[in-house]
Amino acid sequence: MDIKNNTANIVSISRIFVAFIAIWLLFGQSYIAYTISLILTIIAFIMDGVDGYIARKYNQASELGSVLDIMGDRIVEASYWIVFAVTGMLPVWFPIVCVTRAFTTDSIRSVALSKGMTAFGEKSMQTTSWGKFICASKFMRISYAVAKVAAFVLLIGSLVPPYIETRRVIYFIGVIFAYIAIIFCVVRAVPVVLESGKLFEKKD
Repeated sequence: MDIKNNTANIVSISRIFVAFIAIWLLFGQSYIAYTISLILTIIAFIMDGVDGYIARKYNQASELGSVLDIMGDRIVEASYWIVFAVTGMLPVWFPIVCVTRAFTTDSIRSVALSKGMTAFGEKSMQTTSWGKFICASKFMRISYAVAKVAAFVLLIGSLVPPYIETRRVIYFIGVIFAYIAIIFCVVRAVPVVLESGKLFEKKD
């Protein structure tokens, strides 16, 4: 593989493993493990922005890159929701909603990809103005990303402080962002589902 011309894709894949290490450390049951997990989680989400920057800056954008980016998002996001449910920090329906949404939208997008369309960009499968705004606009994508990052960082961060009251406050704020994030998760899937009909229309 040409590493120089696939830097963005390498970053996309690498951040999955960074997230896995961060999640594994959450079971370390020590302030050091939690702190390192927090730092690695922040790095993993920074890498999510870095891969896109590299792709645009060095003209490495491609359909493969788009697929890897979405794949990385799904794996990282679902993994965090699952571990928070397993540890009792969030209800189990959080990962259930996340995984259901991911399978639904990605199944539809796989059909779109086979027809030369992508999730975002010039070849986006979204054709309506409202669909493009909800699903692909920078405002919605950034808002969703911020809510996820805030939720994950705060939930992990609530394990770090030595004082119980401080942990409770941080945890409470983290849960609020978790609900905001999961709402964004569902809402941004609506245009994908509603506009999917055209993908299955038979051409004469």
